[in-house]
Amino acid sequence: QVQLVESGGGSVQSGGSLRLSCAASGYIYYMGWFRQAPGKEREGVAAIDRYGSAEYADSVKGRFTISRDNTKNTLYLQMDSLKSEDTAMYYCAADQTWTSLRWPEGWDYLGRGTQVTVSS
Repeated sequence: QVQLVESGGGSVQSGGSLRLSCAASGYIYYMGWFRQAPGKEREGVAAIDRYGSAEYADSVKGRFTISRDNTKNTLYLQMDSLKSEDTAMYYCAADQTWTSLRWPEGWDYLGRGTQVTVSS
């Protein structure tokens, strides 16, 4: 069983930046970020394998950057040029194999989330 703990959420004005972190309790091959706004379904944001190959949702391409430090079993999400529509609870997810950027689609583990609020 792998535990995932997110941190780094907060409140920021439109155009600002935040960096999320997710600490995993053990080795994980594939890690990703999902988000869920009130009244909406959970959606994939970005995911990355242990070799650094990443994919992004169209809505965040060019603004968000996913990365990981395998020596620390930690996942990051650098969020720049934030918009009000990015406001959501952000969750870290993990799987021991590749899976698609759709929830739940085989994702084995999910953190408790960290809130991101962007005000216009």
